[in-house]
Amino acid sequence: MLNIALPDHPSTLAEWLAHCERLHPVTIDMGLERVQQVAQRMGLVMDMPVITVAGTNGKGSTCAMLEAIYGQAGYRTGVYTSPHLVHFEERCRIAGEAVAAGDLLPGFAEVEQARQGQGGDQEAISLSYFEFTTLAILRTLSRAGLDVVILEVGLGGRLDAVNIVDADCAVITSIALDHMALLGNDREAIGFEKAGIMRTGRPVVVSDPVPPQSVLDRALEVGADLWRLGKDFHFAGDQQQWGWAMHPSHGGRRYSGLAYPALRGANQLVNASGVLAALEALRPRLPVTAQAVRNGLAMVELPGRFQIVPGTPTLVLDVAHNPHSVAALAENLDAMGYYPTTHAVFGAMADKDLGAMLERIAPLIDRWHVTDLPLPRASSAEALAQLLDAHPRTAPGGKSRVAGCHSSPMDALRAAVSVADPADRIVVFGSFFTVGGILQDGIPRLSAKHLTA
Repeated sequence: MLNIALPDHPSTLAEWLAHCERLHPVTIDMGLERVQQVAQRMGLVMDMPVITVAGTNGKGSTCAMLEAIYGQAGYRTGVYTSPHLVHFEERCRIAGEAVAAGDLLPGFAEVEQARQGQGGDQEAISLSYFEFTTLAILRTLSRAGLDVVILEVGLGGRLDAVNIVDADCAVITSIALDHMALLGNDREAIGFEKAGIMRTGRPVVVSDPVPPQSVLDRALEVGADLWRLGKDFHFAGDQQQWGWAMHPSHGGRRYSGLAYPALRGANQLVNASGVLAALEALRPRLPVTAQAVRNGLAMVELPGRFQIVPGTPTLVLDVAHNPHSVAALAENLDAMGYYPTTHAVFGAMADKDLGAMLERIAPLIDRWHVTDLPLPRASSAEALAQLLDAHPRTAPGGKSRVAGCHSSPMDALRAAVSVADPADRIVVFGSFFTVGGILQDGIPRLSAKHLTA
């Protein structure tokens, strides 16, 4: 039994999460020293192959495809991803399913015991919410009898808590401008942070078609085994199917006549290409069949990534929250064809480059329903409305397209549905919290009667 020093020992996941929120003076505290110390006290070891995924966009899709393919190959998978859409338990998946809240509690208790120190001879260590919860989930995964673990970096890479684990294979997805106050003001600086997950002598798959030079330089500096899209592996496709091939120096494996991944969007072939390269890099330890690849890509699911909800009007959910991902969303919306009117439900963090986000997608949106979000970093609906009214793309000729300000994403969706025709389209985007606010009660059925009940 664990000897927990807390006088009021949390007994539920909600209580543990509230405890984690109170522990540390700042929400984001980049650095590994404190979290490494606690991990060492815990004796935390991941004794199975580990794939760590970093990047600005495409991380979640990459993790989901790796999970689906390895699952189809018969391996017991574990995945850590963040943030969650609705429930914290979504951050930890075992064998394709989110863990039960109760299964996380022993991990939280072990982290707290290690953090406080043993027998008075160790000082207590302060952990941020993300660091504490990361350690608890890593402990849960380490004891779940897994064949492979897939870890998504939360922010950056070099100083992210996930990076206390030495990845057997690193994957770096697309790199764009986001979190610049913490990671740097250009792609080179941000790429350097992402490249921190590389390890000497181990494969790193770079699926960004035009990676920053800092990523390539770091791979050379640490002696990582670099696998690069367009050089070491490539893909090509038409409207019906696509194919993928490795360079002969890496074995020359090919896949032809592949169906498109179940995840929608033109950018998913780039993500899928990196996934297939990672599978090849770990093939000696985790062999997979061509059928497992085909089945996994066909069955992969990831809520909130260009997710189209059946019904009328058409509902699109996308967690796009920076200029690069919003540009991809706009491209995907363009490809959907004609809709008489497109309504947006939009909520976002105040520290995002909102002007650049609007520049690309604004011409596709006819009416905006802006919403508050339930956290201090979020922009208010009123501030978003003012930004939209001042932006030439969203208020052409000075005429506002803002249809209303709302206190929650669901209120904004109800308002959009109430004025939308069946042939229209509603797009929900801007933040994980915007999409999560729509999904909190399950996939909505888009009828005014249901949503106003």
